Amino acid sequence: MTPLEIIAAALGITSVWLTVRQNPLCWPIGLVMVLLYAWFFFDARLFSLVLLHGVFAAMQLYGWWQWRQGVYDNGRRPVSDAGRGEILIGLGAALLVGLALGLAMDRLTEAVYPWPDALLTAFSLLAQLWMALKRWQCWLLWIVIDVLYVGFFAFQEYWLTAGLYGVFTALAMLGLREWRAARSSLA
Repeated sequence: MTPLEIIAAALGITSVWLTVRQNPLCWPIGLVMVLLYAWFFFDARLFSLVLLHGVFAAMQLYGWWQWRQGVYDNGRRPVSDAGRGEILIGLGAALLVGLALGLAMDRLTEAVYPWPDALLTAFSLLAQLWMALKRWQCWLLWIVIDVLYVGFFAFQEYWLTAGLYGVFTALAMLGLREWRAARSSLA
């Protein structure tokens, strides 16, 4: 456990908690967190996760901008539904990207565990996109991803990061409840 991992984990919990609460400060705090984790994963040779966190950095900026668009009088963008087509296309695209990235990481790098790393990366990007668009279904996907990451990091004995993803799982369950309630209150 390094100081870098401890700081990144603390910022991660703060960022996700603020996201659950629909507070736009989640985005700049999340930006710092993903940059620190990119550094951590580079040292661990989890190169798909480095790429993921690089893209997450851009997604933090996109999410921050997106949450400022179409806001209601309360200053918040409303939570919305992802339609069936959006869900199917998103999941299919994430699978294809994950397989392509896994193949590239397996053949072109010295990445450890290129396939699970790549697939979790691709589906995390989809979940992050849906979060930026305030689709409540992002939390369903995050729950699955976070549980899988707990096992992935525990297997590698990255205990603090595995624990962090356990906390993320609990926060994703809370986010699912809160965002669905927010969606229902608009209907």
